[in-house]
Amino acid sequence: KHAQELQTKMAKLQNELEEKTVEASAGGGMVTVVVNGRQEVVSINIEPEVINSDDKEMLQDLILAAVNDGLSKAKEMVNEEMGKLTRGLNLPNIPGLT
Repeated sequence: KHAQELQTKMAKLQNELEEKTVEASAGGGMVTVVVNGRQEVVSINIEPEVINSDDKEMLQDLILAAVNDGLSKAKEMVNEEMGKLTRGLNLPNIPGLT
């Protein structure tokens, strides 16, 4: 019975995490990304002055940094939410649940 309750709560949490987002930026806000709880990049915003730059490599680096930071923050958010759900259940240390 407890396993069924946990499974139902986990499914509900996964649906809720699709709606939750985190934001990350690089270059002092020149590149901003939004990532959801499924660790999908939802949007990328690039300030016009960076686009007009002749430094293509810098723009690529800023995008990579912002995306990686966003994915990291999304993972942290998911782990925190899962931790709330599984706290007190005495589950073994299973990656992705704690």
